Amino acid sequence: MEAFLISLGLVAIAEIGDKTQLLAILLAARFRKPVPIIAGIFVATILNHAAAATLGFLVSKWLTGPVFQGIVGAGFIAMALWALVPDKDDEDAAKRAAHGIFLTTVVSFFLVEIGDKTQIATSLLAARFHNIALVAAGTTVGMMCANVPAVLLGEAATRIVPLRYVRMAAAVIFLVLGAWVLAAAFLKPGFSF
Repeated sequence: MEAFLISLGLVAIAEIGDKTQLLAILLAARFRKPVPIIAGIFVATILNHAAAATLGFLVSKWLTGPVFQGIVGAGFIAMALWALVPDKDDEDAAKRAAHGIFLTTVVSFFLVEIGDKTQIATSLLAARFHNIALVAAGTTVGMMCANVPAVLLGEAATRIVPLRYVRMAAAVIFLVLGAWVLAAAFLKPGFSF
């Protein structure tokens, strides 16, 4: 359950102000049909994050030991730094598919999420917790927690909390998680390079 809750919380915070959340606002403003947009976000996220969690899990099976855990910990610290960088609005993503609101949302979200910090975080979390299902479920619920209000409230959702503070909170969480993984990997009795 720890994997699910940490994945949910981390991605929900990291997603606020992210380009995919901005895409959700753009789609809501353009189409004004929240149900197919929310359904499309869910489908795209579960597909994308299940693949990312599977990749993280498989990589963690091949690479083990303190050095790999150090790489995962350093990855979380890099994510902390990345979380401080604001994302740009990707308006063209909504125009990549023209076959209905649902399909437009699925394709746009899936493509925009590739290489995004929440996708990379999903891979790192799966490598850390060795649980594809709980991590993918947690990150998907986290994405929905951040994006459903964005769809329903449109641009007003990003004015509730200044994005600067949200990015700082996400950076702190990534930093703490990275330090925790590094400490667990390298502060074990008997560890040596």
